[in-house]
Amino acid sequence: MNIDKNLPDWHTVNIQPNYTGKLKKLEELSRNLWWSWNLEAVELFKYIAKDTSANSCTDPLAILKSVTQERFEELEKDTFFIKKFDKIYKKFETYMQTPFDKNLPSVAYFSMEYGISCILKIYSGGLGVLAGDYLKQASDSGYDMTGIGLFYRQGYFTQQISPNGDQDETYESQRFMDTPAELVKDKNGDALTVSIEADGRTIYAQIWKINVGRITLYLLDTDRNDNSDADKAITYRLYGGDNENRLKQEMVLGIGGIKTLNLLGIEKDIFHLNEGHAAFTALERLRQLTANNNLNFNEALEAVRASNLFTTHTPVPAGHDAFPEDLIMRYMGYYPEKLGISPEKFISLGKENDKSEKFSMSVLAAGTSQEINGVSKLHGEVSRKFIFNNMWPGYFPEELHIGYVTNGVHYSTWASKYWQKHLKKDTENPDFEEIYKMSDDEIWEIRKKQKQQLVNSIQNIIETVKISRNENPKHIIKIQNTFDKKVLTVGFARRFATYKRGNLIFKDLERLNKIINNPEFPVQFVFAGKAHPNDGGGKAIIKEITEISKRPEFIGKIIFLENYNLSLAKELIKGVDVWLNTPTRPLEASGTSGMKAVMNGVLNFSVLDGWWVEGYKENAGWALAQENTYKNEELQNEYDAEQIYQTLETEIIPLYYKRNNKGIPEGWVRYIKKCMSEIAPEFTTERMINDYKNKYYLKLKHRFGILSANNFEKAKEYAGWKEKIASEGEKIKTVSINVSELTNGTLIPGETYTGEVILDINGLKTEDIGVEMVISESAPSGELLITDIIPLKPEHSENSKVKYIFEFVPSKPGSVNYAFRMFAKHPLSAHRQDCPFVRWL
Repeated sequence: MNIDKNLPDWHTVNIQPNYTGKLKKLEELSRNLWWSWNLEAVELFKYIAKDTSANSCTDPLAILKSVTQERFEELEKDTFFIKKFDKIYKKFETYMQTPFDKNLPSVAYFSMEYGISCILKIYSGGLGVLAGDYLKQASDSGYDMTGIGLFYRQGYFTQQISPNGDQDETYESQRFMDTPAELVKDKNGDALTVSIEADGRTIYAQIWKINVGRITLYLLDTDRNDNSDADKAITYRLYGGDNENRLKQEMVLGIGGIKTLNLLGIEKDIFHLNEGHAAFTALERLRQLTANNNLNFNEALEAVRASNLFTTHTPVPAGHDAFPEDLIMRYMGYYPEKLGISPEKFISLGKENDKSEKFSMSVLAAGTSQEINGVSKLHGEVSRKFIFNNMWPGYFPEELHIGYVTNGVHYSTWASKYWQKHLKKDTENPDFEEIYKMSDDEIWEIRKKQKQQLVNSIQNIIETVKISRNENPKHIIKIQNTFDKKVLTVGFARRFATYKRGNLIFKDLERLNKIINNPEFPVQFVFAGKAHPNDGGGKAIIKEITEISKRPEFIGKIIFLENYNLSLAKELIKGVDVWLNTPTRPLEASGTSGMKAVMNGVLNFSVLDGWWVEGYKENAGWALAQENTYKNEELQNEYDAEQIYQTLETEIIPLYYKRNNKGIPEGWVRYIKKCMSEIAPEFTTERMINDYKNKYYLKLKHRFGILSANNFEKAKEYAGWKEKIASEGEKIKTVSINVSELTNGTLIPGETYTGEVILDINGLKTEDIGVEMVISESAPSGELLITDIIPLKPEHSENSKVKYIFEFVPSKPGSVNYAFRMFAKHPLSAHRQDCPFVRWL
């Protein structure tokens, strides 16, 4: 007791809600994030709390803990509530009891972040929100999928904007026990842990379980007393700390993630890496295969690659995590011995060709994954041409096996309740064509309701900011009185990186002033987004926007909303009229916020980059050209800004304000109908997961089945063949190349010209070596583009010499280039880069 100071001696007790009867099932419902994408369930919990606001962030657990016993007794007698609850719980129960589709491959999905609900602070932006949407869709589509991630004590930062426009970051700890997460325990009630060897010590991570519908997400947490203070902090902050802490985070995710699956007895067909952060999964799987299955490193590598899919999200080389070699060896120097390889070979797994390079997580992921994909069609091209173009020397970028699956968004998470009601065939599979059965009045009424909700949210946010920032009350009141639901509203909200050009619209403030303050046809802009704490350029853009928004002519007409998160995103993508996106080409990998806007009848105005290259349709949105007009960046920015002003003035504003006698903009509504019927269906996570299944999952499962059968018999055979090619391939000699028919005079289109290449293949089999004639043309830029590849046929062999014959038939007049290339080939090769042996003759 505190007798000397006469202070209270506090003791803590926990008081649990006293559920009775059916209400006991409420907690079960609140602990499965299924509720987060089921509007009826969200409304149920809001009804319990007597919450009539349009707040997008509902926390069922917090609601249940705050409800009085008197309220529970009221609810037990509330026939409306009981009827509604019975309906929702039956729907939940049926959903949960539906078995996984056994025809679909099972998947382990690894991601550094997951944006599932506002109540879990384990995401920062698009990568995490995409991962969260994907787990929800996997649950809806019947996939046996398990998610692996990290459980961050503080998550990502809370953003505050100072009166001067500076971004301030604060980190707030979340109490894991107040979330739907459950600590995984052993039979004695102790936390299950996995261990990771690192820098001569052991890092321990405990495991938390979160139910995302039928999918289980396991999150690793190092905040334990048996770790040092530095290691406890590994999982404090998403992307927090220095480069060394980032390495430790990725070791916990990859190595700890695989050990978690093993500890829990979970076996999967496919290992899907959502970005290179998870690349260390491959090293741990290699270690286990060599230790437990009597495989050497090369054999184990074939098995790992056959079941690995690497999805890259970053179109900028600097955006891929890379670590100094000495740091890698300090933390993971024990791996080469365990894998049975030299330290040099181990380090080479993370380098393309240059020994002076840092150890790249993306290179490691690419080299240990059979399949690689970008997240839009254009991003696949950019990845082949600029990101991984040096990994497979001897091949042109367009020949690389890197494909794409364009991202999508989870419809029932992002579409407003109004659209879900009208377009409903079922929650997971909306019929977007239903919009043509709706009248223009109905469609416009939905848009007005969504906009009113946004206005209400902005008013609430501004009211809160007024207090937290100590802003001038007159300034705040003017903002609240000026922002108008009747005015054409343009939204721009995303991560504030410099390449996203969040300040492009401000190139000509005089021109912008005329657009915004047009007395007949005014326009208002809403901005939101966070800059990375270390991104001074992104912070400067936020400051610039904030400062401009305080100019007298722009107060209440340009607004920057602080602390962009899932809740605010839902309000913005539903409530604005136009979604603006202005990235520097071609640096937008995909972008999903515009897709979410489409699901709500919001029209996109974007550079043709990322997903909009595929999504754009005339009379359903607006686009800036895909190609740059100028090489000079500043000139290009000015040109793009001019295009934005012109499009607003001549197309967007007139279309919005041209009304019929009912006050409805019929032309605008036609755009909405086309947008939702023709664009929206192509950018759902349902389409996305089907693409992954058809392009990659089924293929990988089949290949792994072949290589792993009979104690990995084919993996051993294939690895042995590669070793033979590696040792003997360099001894192949070119005996002669006869192209006399190509060089004797002018060639005529349609005629056949033959020639031969003779190789001494030095004891290799004829079927081991392929030869081809590669035809290319010079583009105006000077770049060589492949126009044709002609396989040569082995005609006969004498001793170790093989004659390969070609036939070339020109298709059109003009100048073409030709060259000959030999390569290794095997029936088990998944693609040409599967065996890196290739040589131009």
